[in-house]
Amino acid sequence: MTPDQLSDVIVSALGTLADDGRLSLAEPLPTHVVVERPKVKEHGDYATNIALQLAKKAGRPPRELAQDLAGLLAEHDGIASAEIAGPGFLNLRIDAGAQGGLAADVLAAGADFGRSDLYAGQRVNLEFVSANPTGPIHIGGVRWAAVGDSLGRLLAFVGADVTREYYFNDHGAQIDRFARSLLAAARGQAAPEDGYGGQYIHDIAAEVLTVRPGAAELPDDEAVEAFRAVGVDLMFTEIKQSLHDFGVDFDVYFHENDLHESGAVDRAIARLDELGKMYTEDGARWLRTSDYGDDKDRVVVKSDGQPAYISGDLAYYLDKRERGFDRAIIMLGADHHGYVSRMLAMCAAFGDEPGVNLEILIGQMVNLLRDGQPLRMSKRAGTVITLEDLVDAIGVDAARYALGRYSMDSTIDLDLDLWAKADSDNPVYYVQYAHARMSAIIRDAPKLGVVADPSTFDPALLATEHEGALLRSLAEFPTVVARAAELREPHRIARYLEDAAAAFHQFYNDGRGRAGVSLRVLPESDEAPQAHHAARLMLVAATRQVVANGLALLGVSAPDRM
Repeated sequence: MTPDQLSDVIVSALGTLADDGRLSLAEPLPTHVVVERPKVKEHGDYATNIALQLAKKAGRPPRELAQDLAGLLAEHDGIASAEIAGPGFLNLRIDAGAQGGLAADVLAAGADFGRSDLYAGQRVNLEFVSANPTGPIHIGGVRWAAVGDSLGRLLAFVGADVTREYYFNDHGAQIDRFARSLLAAARGQAAPEDGYGGQYIHDIAAEVLTVRPGAAELPDDEAVEAFRAVGVDLMFTEIKQSLHDFGVDFDVYFHENDLHESGAVDRAIARLDELGKMYTEDGARWLRTSDYGDDKDRVVVKSDGQPAYISGDLAYYLDKRERGFDRAIIMLGADHHGYVSRMLAMCAAFGDEPGVNLEILIGQMVNLLRDGQPLRMSKRAGTVITLEDLVDAIGVDAARYALGRYSMDSTIDLDLDLWAKADSDNPVYYVQYAHARMSAIIRDAPKLGVVADPSTFDPALLATEHEGALLRSLAEFPTVVARAAELREPHRIARYLEDAAAAFHQFYNDGRGRAGVSLRVLPESDEAPQAHHAARLMLVAATRQVVANGLALLGVSAPDRM
């Protein structure tokens, strides 16, 4: 029985109390009740404070209402007991058969266990990474690649129609600097003072000359344009390949330049004009963002007639909404923190709801450590650590897990020595090893005559302390998934997996080497298989499925052997 299923039972009991006049509220009955694991395991399997929440509204003493509710809950087949604690808390113990039946439920659902329709019918545009095509993906962008892709998987798992989008910033001064840097490298000159350095500039410059021989000998303006056109395409192709190798692909690559060439900027400004949100002052066109929480109004068109930077943001947001997206989620680095208020004000100016139609997620820095010392330079990029540097050091799985394991609003210090270890100190190894260990048990079971057959499975046999703890851990998975999606916090999945792996190892080790009635998952070679072996094998198979589902949400492999 999962917490959501238990919530449904409690909601039904509340309905019964309302029907027979023991619960009268001026508002509708709750459709969901929060059920939590008690901090003290002796208090039961689950607890709820719903009687405390409703007592005052119902005009009844909390313990009295809790008593009525406990009586109904104790009659439910899946609940062994319902006890009142303190001022009106309810502590619930789940019947072993109802609890153990979860193993069969998990296996029946398979890869869909934990899936829900929480965001069904919602179209979400998720924009992340969007690094300028002027160099390899640096470590900050790699964090967004890992977290953004996991968030996309999470949102889709709870029913959203997710479009992953990369905003290709191919308009503006940084592209000019990139092109001039390539040309200087091709001519054997020093990089411009405001240009880009690193070995990759020389590599891309050489590739441009392969595609356009003689481009470096053209007049400066023509040469810069040649290196811009070919160089940006080559760099972006490399970026896309690097991300693909990291397990991250996008549905849409949106070119910023298209906004300016298609007239989208003018259309966005015209829309805001119609809404009365624009005004003219000192020859410039301004947006009234201060009306919506920004610290000042923003120039959209400068006095010389040129569009300001925010003009592209206006056009891009409106374009997303016109493409039918209900939510636009944008993931930005810590250096973009100052953009949040103006972006949300822009959303409100269009008549939309900030935080709903537009969400801005800010991520913090990543520091890499080796031998306890920070890494600051890439052999190829020169000034930054790149995606390839990280993958070369610890591999794709460890990199994705490590970057996705922490709240995005916290700075990460990644110890490369730790994440490269093949032992339980390494969190991703610990979780993957649990999956591999379960896979080995399932492979060995038929040789010893043990079969996990749902038709003969007796869930009541899973009644030991560690079996119960593992089952309750599995039961939490759907709730963890939903909460991680709602809060945009994929790291909750990683932390859950580590707890589930720990619960599995405790369960597995509980039965090893005991005298008398063995609690081993599999019998000894000279021991006849018993019903409890099959029951425990069902629990192992269910746990493996949940761990695999969680790893898939993080984009991390679930190996059968290690």
